Amino acid sequence: MKYNIKGRTYTYIAGIKDNNPVRLSFDQLSVQTFRLSFEPWHQNGYWDHTCVPHVLMDGDTVIANATVNVLQVRWQEKEQTWLQLGTVMTHPDYRHQGLSRWLMDKIFEEWKGQYDVMFLFANEKVLDFYPKFGFVPAGEYQYHTRQLAPQPGKVRQLDMDNAADRALLLQKYAQSNPFAALTVTSPAGLLMFYCTQSMQSCIYHLEDVDMVAVVEHEDGVMTCHDIFGETHQSLSDILPVLVKKDTQQITLGFTPKDNSGFTMLPLKTEDLTLFVLEKNLRLFSGNQLMIPTLAHT
Repeated sequence: MKYNIKGRTYTYIAGIKDNNPVRLSFDQLSVQTFRLSFEPWHQNGYWDHTCVPHVLMDGDTVIANATVNVLQVRWQEKEQTWLQLGTVMTHPDYRHQGLSRWLMDKIFEEWKGQYDVMFLFANEKVLDFYPKFGFVPAGEYQYHTRQLAPQPGKVRQLDMDNAADRALLLQKYAQSNPFAALTVTSPAGLLMFYCTQSMQSCIYHLEDVDMVAVVEHEDGVMTCHDIFGETHQSLSDILPVLVKKDTQQITLGFTPKDNSGFTMLPLKTEDLTLFVLEKNLRLFSGNQLMIPTLAHT
């Protein structure tokens, strides 16, 4: 559909996954802007209807975009629909022409009444932009604990090039994170964006309890981004199986239901601020939450 924006005519399309030329043009802009390609993720079959770019095109070229990511979230045992806005970008030759603002207004119009929470992450260059649409900064809180004594256990690193290991990860993901107060239950494609690319060497099967954990070890810090499966054991029983000899601190990538034994600290991420709609602010300010690290888009 064509629209005139400040005297120029653009084509607007929402949802481009199956439109090869448009998707590839979108990907080219994403690589140029963020050095981030979605094509491997698409080619592996993980891009589904929950990732909805809203693009403006000049001729055959995508020159601006704002993506709506639809997340099913379990909070206090209730299922909710949360929308995360991401990949907001404009080609350098088309900036300062109101295109991002037009796309934001269009998203609010088209998604009205279809979500419980809307949020996004913004860098310092655009902190003044999102408040124009009713977004406000929201503090996040992360949970830490000092080293737990390593415990023996059968732990196998999963191979994300192996179909059976990918299937095991997805099977356990469907059972959710039993320790999280706030957890994203779908889409699985978002999980696989991380687990088949930047974190493909960080997925482990804890064979004794039949759970799968996504864990990073760096400079004496073990970050448990997420853990999936069904168990009657506590998180403090399971984490020691994953620690290394040099682990000095354990950090969680999600908000635990039971925070005993953990220290809660404000989360400070360089050049990244969580924004939520003002009507959703109390949810975050009153519950010391963080968006799960594997749910960032």
